[in-house]
Amino acid sequence: MTTVVFVGAGSVEFTRDLVSDLFAFDDLEPLAVRLFDIDPARLATADGIARQVRDRLGAAAAITTHRDRAEAFDGADFVVNMIQVGGLASTRVDFEVPARHGVQQTIADTLGIGGIFRALRTFPALDDIAADMLRVCPDAWLLNYTNPMAMNITYLARTAPQLKAVGLCHSVYWTVSGLCEEIGVPLEEASYWSAGVNHQAWLLRWERDGEDLYPLLDAKIAADPQLQRRVRVDMYRRLGYYPTETSEHSSEYVSWYLRHPDEIERLRLEPGVYIGISEGNVATYERTKEQLAAGEPIDLEITATEYAPQVVHSMVTGTPRRIVGNVVNASGMIDNLPRDVCVEVPCLVDELGVASIAVGALPRQCAAINRGYLNVVDLTVAAATEGDPRLLRQAAMVDPNTSATLSPPQIWDLCDDMVAAHCELLPKPLQTALSPGGRP
Repeated sequence: MTTVVFVGAGSVEFTRDLVSDLFAFDDLEPLAVRLFDIDPARLATADGIARQVRDRLGAAAAITTHRDRAEAFDGADFVVNMIQVGGLASTRVDFEVPARHGVQQTIADTLGIGGIFRALRTFPALDDIAADMLRVCPDAWLLNYTNPMAMNITYLARTAPQLKAVGLCHSVYWTVSGLCEEIGVPLEEASYWSAGVNHQAWLLRWERDGEDLYPLLDAKIAADPQLQRRVRVDMYRRLGYYPTETSEHSSEYVSWYLRHPDEIERLRLEPGVYIGISEGNVATYERTKEQLAAGEPIDLEITATEYAPQVVHSMVTGTPRRIVGNVVNASGMIDNLPRDVCVEVPCLVDELGVASIAVGALPRQCAAINRGYLNVVDLTVAAATEGDPRLLRQAAMVDPNTSATLSPPQIWDLCDDMVAAHCELLPKPLQTALSPGGRP
């Protein structure tokens, strides 16, 4: 029996989509699905979702719920991580405090001041997850969905290097799907190749039957002035390669857009949009809970697009697949990016596990932008692993959007306010304010 644990199972949309895709496979041996969450109400809702999906799809799966993490992990084969430490309340802090200092953000879950503090409050939970896995299921794979992806995978590689972990994100798939729709080419007829960092990788090749599809996109953009009013279209036209995350995300990872009101208007950006998305997720949870209580069918869609079920299926059945994975660049899969941080590259998956594919060097302009992103990743992780509050502030000082907006004294003040707001969720050495000349 294959045992799959979902950590943060109360993330109801993730749980629904992942178990739907997992239970849709008809050639997996019987499954043991264990649901873990620290919130008993959300855990009960996740249990109801999983059982309804199982029964509607006729899957052979034993489903159990757990409030004890080590109990849930005991003997597991796969651990799927989708936690969000601090929930909606912390997300609001990630927007509201920086906004008072003049920093505009759109999503705030990957880079920027919001991404830095989301990482720092997630790392202690990752410590607990890794410790339990190495103790009770040392051969299991950790399949991580939790953002900020690059920071989390880099942190795990530095603190628990023996843990088998890969970061999974659907951004590349949905980017290519959307682009194919724009130019009228069926997705199943397209092939593609991407690399970079999570939420800022680059579509290096995009073809149908050996024909480059980029010229069709160029024609579409040239004919549609409204399409030109998107951040990642603007980035593509200036850099030559299409970025693999949404315009809202992409705007935060560079210094060019969010500090300029005219650019916000030109490119139709909505600062703070993720607050509404997060509130919508809470509403979805409440609606799903009500549907389950009333015995009604929940919304169910078999997407067959989520990577975690595909990874489980490939490792269990030996079916080879190519996915996009987030792994540390230890063996230099991308030649012109640093070696000790997380990159996003094509990976092969089969019964032997996940094997990353070397892609060589990125176009130099793409690598240059990625390196700025990875500087923030490196300093944020170092702040936690070394217990150095100066490194936290230095991460914010080199962050593209934050440093484009604020002066060094202003960044220092912002970090002090964020530390105060998130204090109890942060690693203990980082829980205090720090004067510019202060030493940890």
